Amino acid sequence: MTTADAYRTALTGPVRAPLGRLLRSELRWVLRRPRTQTVLGILALIPVLMGIGIVAADSPGGSGLLTQIAGNGLVLPVAALSISLALLLPLAVTMAAADALAGESAHGTLRGLLLAPVSRTRLVLVKAVGVLAVAVAAVAAVAVLGIVTGLVLVGPSGTAHGMLTMSGTEIGPASALLRVSLAAAWTVGQLAAVGAVALAVSSATEHPLVVLAAVLGGLIVFGVLSAIPALDWLQPLLLTTGWFAITDVLRDPLPLDGLASTSLRAACYLLIGLALALARTATREA
Repeated sequence: MTTADAYRTALTGPVRAPLGRLLRSELRWVLRRPRTQTVLGILALIPVLMGIGIVAADSPGGSGLLTQIAGNGLVLPVAALSISLALLLPLAVTMAAADALAGESAHGTLRGLLLAPVSRTRLVLVKAVGVLAVAVAAVAAVAVLGIVTGLVLVGPSGTAHGMLTMSGTEIGPASALLRVSLAAAWTVGQLAAVGAVALAVSSATEHPLVVLAAVLGGLIVFGVLSAIPALDWLQPLLLTTGWFAITDVLRDPLPLDGLASTSLRAACYLLIGLALALARTATREA
């Protein structure tokens, strides 16, 4: 800083960094991190391995979603998203949220961010955008590789190269891709809720592993509680309730009730998580 800059700062106060520059810096830092790229690479392998497995099997046994993939390539990205949503996709988002605040605190860099001429609300929102970017990148890796692998290895269904739904009807390629996009967008919404909760936990600790244990452990507990019939009254409050609704995009006509209710629940978790993260960061000592 020159003498003129120091004099100007003394007169006018610290200059706020432009929001666009903050976002670009955060996105570069998040997406270029080796662990993020490693997780994205692993996620991209899931639909590829699933496609290879379907092709290697002469006739997949059993019934359900995996059987539906055989000769029906555009089902593969939906199946891959459904399987990844059980653990790997939440893991990728939770890792990003853990590094966003708890990781910064553990490395001693969060203090500098809190003292910088950036409001704490803006800091949390920038970190939230970084977590959302990881969610979008992770879902895109699974969906895009799923579409390519499905069409190349498994093959399209029917003469119109569309999708054979679980209802036994065939839809065109444009409608099939639209349904895959809907499944991807819905998955991003669920991951955004997980990321917001993880960001709230990350704002309250200096240990990233605590964030991973708390969020992933919580999702596992939610899954166990959802499987207990005596606790049916609790299911509307659990984030993981209704995650199987992603397969509704493979039905004809398309039922929207399950997708809408789970999206509303995710929006509630998103708002609560961001509010807690903002409240904790606002009162945190530098």
